Parts: sequence; structure tokens; C-alpha cells
Amino acid sequence: MNNRILLFAIFLILVVGGFSGCSGERQSQTPAPETVHNIAVLAIHQTNQPDLLEVTGTVRAAQTSQLASQGMGNIVDIRVHEGDHVKRGEVLALIDDAQMRAAVDRANAADAAAQHDIAGAESGLTLAESTLKRYQSLYDKKSVSPQEFDEVKARYQAAVARRDIAHAGQAQAKAALDPASTPIEYTRILVSIDRATTEKKMDVGAFASPGLPLFTIEDLRRHRLEVAVNEDDLRYVRSGKDVSVVVDALEDTQIKGKVVEIVPAADASSRSFLVKIELPADSRLRSGLFGRAQFIRGERLSVVIPQTAVVARGQLQGVYVLDRDQIANLRYVTVGKPSGTQVEVLAGIQDGDRLVTKPGDLELGGKRIEAN
Repeated sequence: MNNRILLFAIFLILVVGGFSGCSGERQSQTPAPETVHNIAVLAIHQTNQPDLLEVTGTVRAAQTSQLASQGMGNIVDIRVHEGDHVKRGEVLALIDDAQMRAAVDRANAADAAAQHDIAGAESGLTLAESTLKRYQSLYDKKSVSPQEFDEVKARYQAAVARRDIAHAGQAQAKAALDPASTPIEYTRILVSIDRATTEKKMDVGAFASPGLPLFTIEDLRRHRLEVAVNEDDLRYVRSGKDVSVVVDALEDTQIKGKVVEIVPAADASSRSFLVKIELPADSRLRSGLFGRAQFIRGERLSVVIPQTAVVARGQLQGVYVLDRDQIANLRYVTVGKPSGTQVEVLAGIQDGDRLVTKPGDLELGGKRIEAN
């Protein structure tokens, strides 16, 4: 009986040991990772990159004008719309000139009356002058009394005075005619140069008065980026220096601008200086666009990788980094602002790491990478 029990125990031990050995054998047989061929791989090294000071600003037209009326009156016609291109001498709006024309008519009537007064005074003077000559001859012959001669002479002098008064009246009427005629010219709002209308501030029926803007017009051929530079960073800005500019509306295209003006007075509230950067001609530029100017402060070591190497996982960004066995592992990184086709990595990878440059939509985590 005891021998049977002993044999059964030995049998159980052998069976259990056999199963354990098989299980351990199966656990040690891990599957080989999948191999992906023809993948671009890049070894990362720190390089000297420009240390940039980036400031934001607004694109504005290099020349902007506000047109206002020089006279007063109701607007009766507006001949342009916002966005219209206007040429020099073109009429943009008309102001009611009824009262001004009435003033001109009154001045013309006064001038005509003055001319009639002059004609009457000249005729009276001619008669008085001829009468005086006849009486002078009679007076020399003692044919008239001194009193009669003096009366004729006085009438002549009065005629001369009436003529002079008539001429003075005409001069006064003409002096009033010019000011009365000038305001009529102010009823036609003209543009002085070729530009484009960007804003219409009044409509037909509104009352225009001197100094109250009616239109804003801009030269769309030339634009500037206006940025506010902190007083501590102004030393990096030089007039006439080329500056890299990025306007987001131009699909992040980097363009070259030039510093053309540094306003010498700082803004008291922000302690910043206004810097104007001239931009190259581009039909896509418009006033009000957001832009960024990049001033070079020096150089610094940084890690830069192609933008195509970065993959998005929700709100996170990562890159596929290869280990010693060429196995790709997704590593989350912190990236800076892109520059062209490159982007700076602020944290997450180190100098010497090898990563996949164009993973695209491939899921490469845990797979062996065979570089092309």
C-alpha cells in the first residue's frame, strides 16, 4: 500500500514538472518584432541656431489719408464704395451747394449793381467836367460871379467823389465774389493720388463739416509691419537692417523686410518703441493683418528636426526614436515655433538620438526599422 502511494506521488511530481517545463518553454518563445523597410532615419545633433527676438505687430499701408470736407452741407451723392480703386482728380462725393450758389448769385448781383453805379458816376463826372470848363472860361472873362463858378466847381468835385465811391463799391463786390465762389469747389470731394478706398465713414444725407472724415484711402502698393519693441530689446533693432517677417495670412511664408523707421519716443504705458518695417510688394497684403518680425540677438545651441518627423497624438506631439536594436518607440516631445520646414525641439530628445523623419500615418511603435 505504501509502495503504491509512493509511486503515485512520484508520478504526480513528474507530470507537474513536465507541464512546468513546457510552460516555461512556451513563455521563452517571444515573437520577433515586425520589420519595416525603406524608412528614412536621421541622427540628431545640436547645432548653432540664430537666437531670435520675435515681436508681433500689425500690417498697415505705408500711406494712409483721411479725406474730409472743407465746407458744410448735406452729402447728396457718394460715387465710390469700399475697396474701389480711385485715380487722382476723381470725384468721390458731392455736397449740397444750393446755399453756396445763392451766395454767389448775391455777390454777382452786387458786382453788377456796382458796375451800373460806376457807369452813372462816370456819366455824371463827364457832364460836371464839361460844365466846369465852360464856367472856367466865363469866369476868366468875368461873365459869371465867383459864387456861380464855385457852385459848378463843387458839383464837379462831388461827381469825382461819386465815381470813386462807385469804383470802391465794385472792388468790394468783387472781393465778396471770390469767397462766395470758393466754397462751391469744396462741395466736390476729390482724391489727390492713385489709391484705394478702404473705409467710407458717411452715407448720403449725412451732414459734412470741415475736419470730419468722410473716407479713408490707402496706397495698396506699399505696406509696412508696425511692431512694438520693448525698451530692453531696442538695442537689437537697427534702422536699415533686414528683418525676417512672417505674416500668418500668407501661409506662414517668410519674407524679408527692412527697418525704415524707429519712432524715437517710447509709449509711456508699455515702455515700448514703435518700429516700422517696410515689406516687399505683395497683392495679398492688407491693412490689419497679423505679422511677426524676427530680430537676431545672437546664436545658441539647439536641436532642430524636420517638421515631417513630428506626429500628433491628440493634443500631444511625439517622434519615433530608435533604440540600439533599431526598434521604434514613440517619445513625446515639446516643440517650439516652426521655421520653414524645420522645427526646434525644446524637450524630449537628446543629441545623438536617431529618429524617423517621415513616419506619415504609419504606426511604427515596437517595430524594427530598416533605414533606406
